[in-house]
Parts: sequence; structure tokens; C-alpha cells
Amino acid sequence: MTFTRYAIYFAPPAKADWTVFATSWLGWDMESGTQVAHPPVDGVDVAAVTKVPRKYGLHATMKPPFRLRDGQSFEALQQACETLATDQAPVTLDGLEIARLGRFLALRPVGDTAALNALAAACVTELDRFRAPASEGELARRRATNLTPEQDAHLIRWGYPYVLDAFRFHITLSGKLDKPSLAATETALQAHLGPLLPKPFQINDLALMGEAEDGRFHLIHRYALSS
Repeated sequence: MTFTRYAIYFAPPAKADWTVFATSWLGWDMESGTQVAHPPVDGVDVAAVTKVPRKYGLHATMKPPFRLRDGQSFEALQQACETLATDQAPVTLDGLEIARLGRFLALRPVGDTAALNALAAACVTELDRFRAPASEGELARRRATNLTPEQDAHLIRWGYPYVLDAFRFHITLSGKLDKPSLAATETALQAHLGPLLPKPFQINDLALMGEAEDGRFHLIHRYALSS
């Protein structure tokens, strides 16, 4: 399969109960590269509320999607991912919770996130030699969201505004919703997904992802954190 962009994600463990439900909720299994049926949820049009995040699959972004820089190879990127993971330790947090981030819903970590943030920062900085510079169109699109000066500086340096000190680990569960839909969807997720969420929550590997030509993301390989 040919990929147009790559990314480093946290990809939840495929067989965990919460992963199975949340993958079905989004409707795209990035591990198998297949569409999956949405769960029936009273009062919520699951297909509609998950339309925007579906193509990315169930994940948290550690290094945002990037095109491969000229002169760099996919094989070299794979080796660098393995080296990075070998130098990083697994991360354990107290758990996950369903939270509102503006007008969308996501899973957010509970507990001290210092080690998690450091892991994400390592992904951004240590693999950046593989990232092609952002185009003028990409920069303009990002700047249309009213970035702070700090976020704009990250955009110029790292190709994405919400990294390093602006990073917030989250696993997206919906697109932007109006207030009634936001409330109904949050209630449904608390009922169906809330009881399944892990306590503690562990990150034991990093996932190299590829974006296919149709815009869907596929899991290429998991690299175990083993420092």
C-alpha cells in the first residue's frame, strides 16, 4: 500500500474491551484497515458525530502527520522509530476519562502527565528530520484558527502548532457538536464506554501510521517502549 503521509500515534491495545467499543464507535479499525459497524446507541447518530475523526482511527497523536522529506526513506524512518522506542520507557497514568475539549469529546489522561508529555516531545523532535517542510497552503490553513504567537512558532519550527508546551494528549471521539448533541453524546459515552476505561492507563508502545490515498490511516507497525 502506498502512503502519502506518516504519523506517530498511541494506538490503544487492540483486544482491550474499551478499544473494541471505541473502535466500533468511530467505525474505522486502523489496525486491520477495515470499516466496522457502529454500535446502536439510543438518541445518538453515531455515524454523524464521528464522521470527522473516523479516518484517523482510535488514537492519540504523538507526532502529527507529515510528508516524508526528500532524501529520506521509509526504511530509515522505521529504523528511527525503533531506536526512539528503545530509548523510551513505558508510561503509566491513573486512568482515562471522557472529557469535553471545546465542542468535541475525547478521552483525556488522569494523573501526572509529565512522562507522557516528555514522550510526545521526543517523538516530535527526534523524528523531525524525516518531516518535509509545511507548504504555504498548510501554514495558511493552520493560521486561520487564530494561533497564539507560541503556537505559530511551533508551526514554523515543527510543522504543527500544538506540540511541546502546547501538547494535550487526547483520543478524539467526536467531531465538533452543537450543545444538545454534545450533551447527548457525552451521556451515551459515559454509559457505554465509561465503565470500560482502564485504571491504570498504560502506554507500552508507539505506532507508526500511514495515510492511504483515500485519507484513511493504517497501522504499519508497533514499536515497544523498552528503556
